[in-house]
Parts: sequence; structure tokens; C-alpha cells
Amino acid sequence: MKKLDLELKRGDRKILKGLLERGEHHAREMMRASILVALDRGAEDKTIEQVLGAERTTIWRTRKAYQEGGLPSALYDMPRPGRPMKYAMREQAEIVALACSDPPEGRERWTLTLLTQAARQREGLDSLNRESVRLILKKTNASLGSRRCGA
Repeated sequence: MKKLDLELKRGDRKILKGLLERGEHHAREMMRASILVALDRGAEDKTIEQVLGAERTTIWRTRKAYQEGGLPSALYDMPRPGRPMKYAMREQAEIVALACSDPPEGRERWTLTLLTQAARQREGLDSLNRESVRLILKKTNASLGSRRCGA
């Protein structure tokens, strides 16, 4: 495999030096910064593997990320797309508002099952399930048992 040389820009060297001296960053960022500094000094990949305990692929990916996208690309994890939200903020707000409303007649308070059934009656929420309701309420700190909603 062909060795790819890496030479850091002057400003990047200064940033990395400060980052490594402070040491108040995630372990991955510190490892990547150490790899970049070692590569800049001309260290062999094998030496970096042994001294830092980094995997060969980590060294290769860090070098490539720096060459293609600069320092931020090499140090930090880029956001991942993840699964899009199934229910928009409007639908989530409807569920929370429903949970904060008075429970059905004959009931002292809402249960997740009752809340799910009531929410399914609304437009756009016909496929709503109990777990989705639970997660939405958890995310907003709305509590069914204590009548504390969103506060």
C-alpha cells in the first residue's frame, strides 16, 4: 500500500496543539488529533499503531478525512441522517395537549392506552401506537400520573 504523506497547515497545527494540551475533548477527538500530529511529524503508520494503540483503519480514515475535508472533517464525527421523525411537531403537540386535558368521563386520569385510542381519532394519527405516545410524553416531560404537563 502506498504511504500517503500528510502535512498540516500552520493554523491546524496550532489548533491541534491547543486541543491536545487542554485535554477536555472526547476520546475519539483526542485520538484523531494525536494521529494527525504524528502523521505531520512523519511517523510511520506502524509506529502510530504501537504508540497510540490506534487501528490501521483509524489512521487511514483520519488521514483521508483531513486531506479531503480539512481539520473539522478529520476530528469530529459528521452528523448521521438517521430515521426521519414519524410525527411532526404539530402532531406531538396535539398528543401532549390531549394528555394535559381532562381524562374521559368515568376516568380519574389518562392511561397510555386511553391516550393512544383518543389520539388515533385525530387526523394524521391513525397509525399511532402506545410506544410512540410514551416516547413523545417522555421527550416533553409530560407526566400522566401527576397531572404535570410539559412543565
